[in-house]
Amino acid sequence: MSILIKPIITEKATNDSELFNRYAFVVDKKANKLEIKNAVEETYGVAIESVRTMNYPVQRKTKYTKSGVVQAKSGAYKKAIVQLAEGESIDFYSNI
Repeated sequence: MSILIKPIITEKATNDSELFNRYAFVVDKKANKLEIKNAVEETYGVAIESVRTMNYPVQRKTKYTKSGVVQAKSGAYKKAIVQLAEGESIDFYSNI
């Protein structure tokens, strides 16, 4: 199973990558910082200074509609913010 699931390409993450050379990824919930660092270095061929991780819990929502009560939930995931070394960069759009 792959440690890196997908890169996060949002307005905030793109701004972070342009200004501070930080990139965000959705990663495997059981992966630790060393595994994430090795996976990013191996996949993109860049040097990494630091890795920060965040665990997001399951979010449950209840809506009251005309047809009754509708319940939904979004899955839990782990997010990693990777700080690259000076002069390094990752181009997510080169594969398109």
